[in-house]
Amino acid sequence: MNYRELGNTGIKISEVSFGTWAIGGSWGKTSDEEALKSLDYAIGQGVNFFDTADVYGDGHSEELLAKATRGKEDQIHIATKFCRQGDIFDPQNYSYEKVRAYCEESLRRLNREAIDLYQIHCPATEILRDGSVFHVLDRLKQEGKIKQYGVSVETVEEGLICLEHPNVKSLQIIFNIFRQKPLEELLPEAYKKGVGLLVRLPLASGLLTGKFTSNHVFEADDHRRFNENGEAFNVGETFAGLGFRKGVELADQLRWIAEDRKSMASAALRWILDQKEITCIIPGFKNMKQVEDNLSALDTKPFTEEEMEKLQRFYQEKVKDSIRGPY
Repeated sequence: MNYRELGNTGIKISEVSFGTWAIGGSWGKTSDEEALKSLDYAIGQGVNFFDTADVYGDGHSEELLAKATRGKEDQIHIATKFCRQGDIFDPQNYSYEKVRAYCEESLRRLNREAIDLYQIHCPATEILRDGSVFHVLDRLKQEGKIKQYGVSVETVEEGLICLEHPNVKSLQIIFNIFRQKPLEELLPEAYKKGVGLLVRLPLASGLLTGKFTSNHVFEADDHRRFNENGEAFNVGETFAGLGFRKGVELADQLRWIAEDRKSMASAALRWILDQKEITCIIPGFKNMKQVEDNLSALDTKPFTEEEMEKLQRFYQEKVKDSIRGPY
């Protein structure tokens, strides 16, 4: 395992880490037994950072992480998120009383005394512009409830707003071969300011594994079925905003990235890790095989400068104009 510093916090986290949305819910059928086995395997391979949220399975993924990390709390860092249990547009949802209550509920489920990294979970842009929530988080940090805080954002603009606040230590962004806009301004600016970058949806909801055909049907409780067009939340959180059929068509044109590499998925993850500004990727998983597949990015051949340029042209010419929703 390789480790990278989370911005200027002094915390070193595994460059391949994991998100736990899938084991909490909204990704089809899951098994707690398989989830716990997979978490244990990941920890055994040197993974020391996991991302979760209070709304993943109504807190279920937080509870699973508590079980998986019992007795290892000092070695395994957990990032969780808040605000989406309430109205993300309502300023009262970000009041000290409300955020402290969210925080204490997460601490109870995680069975921890402090949250390593507490993140605002894709709030409304106006909330970030107002900035009051950052004072609330400063207060929780002073009280010892949280160690560091960051923001999970939907757009480059939101990320740049957050970078104006000096105590924001991380940004969680959607970034992958289909979603390259952060390369232009956000990545260099965050790097310059010593802010860590956590990458969610590194495989564009599975499109970049290359395993889907256009006639695939997802389970009814899988967000890739019920949110393909943004029916439940931001469309960009599903298939990078491309829509399934378009995404499959574009993924087919990327199969060359797997040449001389372990797989298309490991190559797609390697492309992200080849950006020096990135702290870690947090792909999801539902079983041990997916954990193993994602970890294989560590041993995957880096991209050449020529290949990087080819992928940038592909994004500009074939992908960019098909992405829906703000990003």
